[in-house]
Parts: sequence; C-alpha cells; structure tokens
Amino acid sequence: MERKVGAVVVKTYMGDITELTVDAIANAANSDLWMGSGVAGAIKSKGGQQIEDEALSMGPIRPGEAVMTTAGVLPSKYVIHCAGMPPGGKATYWKVLSSVQAALNIASNHNLSSVAFPAIGAGVGGLAEEQSAKAIIEGIAHYSRKPSSVKEITVVGLNKSMCDCFCNAIKECEEQES
Repeated sequence: MERKVGAVVVKTYMGDITELTVDAIANAANSDLWMGSGVAGAIKSKGGQQIEDEALSMGPIRPGEAVMTTAGVLPSKYVIHCAGMPPGGKATYWKVLSSVQAALNIASNHNLSSVAFPAIGAGVGGLAEEQSAKAIIEGIAHYSRKPSSVKEITVVGLNKSMCDCFCNAIKECEEQES
C-alpha cells in the first residue's frame, strides 16, 4: 500500500527493515539504547557492534526521545534510535508517538529524505500492534502538516498482521483528515 499523507508518501513493506535502502531506518529502542533482541538485535547483528557502541555513547535518553547513529554495514546511511520504552519496561502509545516525531525532526535536521519505521513498542515493548501502528502513523501525520526534507516514509511489518495494522491506521488517519 502506498498513500500520500500531506506532502509525504507513506508506504507499507512486509519484511526485514535492515535490508531497506533508505536514508535512515528507525530502531525500536529502549531509553538506555542497548540493543538486545527484536528489531534492535537484528540491526546490531546485521549492521555491526559499532551501531550499539555509538548509540550507548549518546545515552541514556528519556522514553519518547530519539538519537541518530551511523548504520554500520547496513544499506541505509543512518539508524535513528526511537526510545519507546525504558529498559525492562513497557512502551506506551504516547512514548512511541513522541519518539517518531523526534526521529522525523532529527531526519529533517540532517536533510534526509527517506526513513523507515518498524513497529516501535510492539513485541518486546508489550504495546498492541494496533496501538503501535496508530501511534507511528499519527506521528507521521503531525510531521506531514509542516513537512521538511523527509518526503518518503516506509512503515515495516515482519508479518501480514502488522502490515494490516499499518494500513488500517493510515485509512483512519485519512478519514480524520477529510
């Protein structure tokens, strides 16, 4: 699915976020920025230990904030670490939404044009897939009202269920905007 949200093109993609060639991929991070399992573990495993080392040197941050590192050997240029939860804690809708907005501000400040987001807060974070998708899409919608350099955003689900949640959240957002 591909839709225009304001001046931003939003695409859904089912698969591995670490394989995307975009300016930056987001990491579903904890606020201490260590990279254990899930999306963070996959990014570290495929991109290299230097991603975690660089992230740790910038932390800790508060849940709802984000920081950017290089992407090691990944095809993307950067990783934006979105802290949707504290270490060992649970993600919330508002922390995910805030971290997405922070990530898009960081991307704009670095003149990036394409960013990909996983289901931040879902999985290890304990947030329902529907809530994760809705928070991410709402963060994108806020950004799209006054967009800067980011013109293409890909939301990434590992399975059809997550991709369906993203598609439903986009449709809800379109209905609210019209």
